[in-house]
Amino acid sequence: MTTPFIPLPRWIEIGLIPAINIFMAFIVSGVVVAAIGADPWEAMKILIIGAFGNAESIGYTLYYTTNLIFTGLAVAVAFHTGLFNIGGEGQAYIGGLGIGIVCLALDKILPAPLLIPLAILVGAGFGAFWAFIPAWLQAYRGSHIVITTIMFNFIASALMVYLLREWLIKPGQMSPESRTFETSAFVPYMHEVLAAIGITVTPSPLNLSILWALVCCILVGGLLWHTRWGYEIRAVGNNESAAVYAGIDPKWVIVLAMAISGALAGSLGVNEIMGVNHRLILGFTAGYGFTGIAVALMGRNHPFGIILASLLFGALYQGGTELSFEIPTITRDMVVMIQGLVILFSGALAFMMRPYITHAYLAMRRTPLIAPAE
Repeated sequence: MTTPFIPLPRWIEIGLIPAINIFMAFIVSGVVVAAIGADPWEAMKILIIGAFGNAESIGYTLYYTTNLIFTGLAVAVAFHTGLFNIGGEGQAYIGGLGIGIVCLALDKILPAPLLIPLAILVGAGFGAFWAFIPAWLQAYRGSHIVITTIMFNFIASALMVYLLREWLIKPGQMSPESRTFETSAFVPYMHEVLAAIGITVTPSPLNLSILWALVCCILVGGLLWHTRWGYEIRAVGNNESAAVYAGIDPKWVIVLAMAISGALAGSLGVNEIMGVNHRLILGFTAGYGFTGIAVALMGRNHPFGIILASLLFGALYQGGTELSFEIPTITRDMVVMIQGLVILFSGALAFMMRPYITHAYLAMRRTPLIAPAE
């Protein structure tokens, strides 16, 4: 079906098309599950209950969602500039390093109301700096942003190993991790906050950093669609030559957008370092920087869409864990395959159904909403 690219309403672009793609992914996943002798309906039931069946499951799902919002927003800001930031993993690592250094240095000096905001700013600054370098190389030296950001992921990993092993490790400890922070560096758990107002829920890793993630969504939306900087970012991403003709400096915009992207990725450490682990450890990014690419694609690089996509992947993370426990024939690799199918249909095949949806939408628009009076 040959159909010209016609702009569709946002509720179709962000809501309907991704929903249809997800439905198709789950249909194919159900066929695979049935092929190995398991009941697809039972597997779906366990997946949903495992992700949303009780307060603890919801807490874990939202905990994963928080990390994915940060990395999804980071990828989206770069996408709007026409850049493919694959360095979210390294930027999150370095952002977490900055947070850890601040907490280790000041947790015995500053109270929580001063330490936590300072650590958030420093983590964002470290992440922004780690993204600034490949952005500058792209803008002023012509280096490819994909190659440099991938390279910086490896550098960040090696740097973290060196610093933890040689400088930040707890004295007398074999495991490469820092000492536990003082409680002034802890972001409060959500169940603790709810208990303070008389609501008792099962403990989970969910903490107040989810509120910071939602604030970042609002800030990114305001920046991209309601500020001059956001207009310049989108102008460069849509047509760099036209942006230059309009008096916009694309080099400055590239550096600015990547710095913002790195700052968002670096905020992942707020959830992992201050919210859950309460110490600096290796591997706390756990692939969230790469999954954020799929989240941004599925969410159409829009903050609201990213929230929904992050919630979906968070549910797959948590529900998939329960699924592999309840049905032994469905291994963890099978759960990863289901995630891969969601990424396939939402990313590589994202526009497969768009021509049909466009035809249906145009047909509906041609139909009168109110029948003519006889």
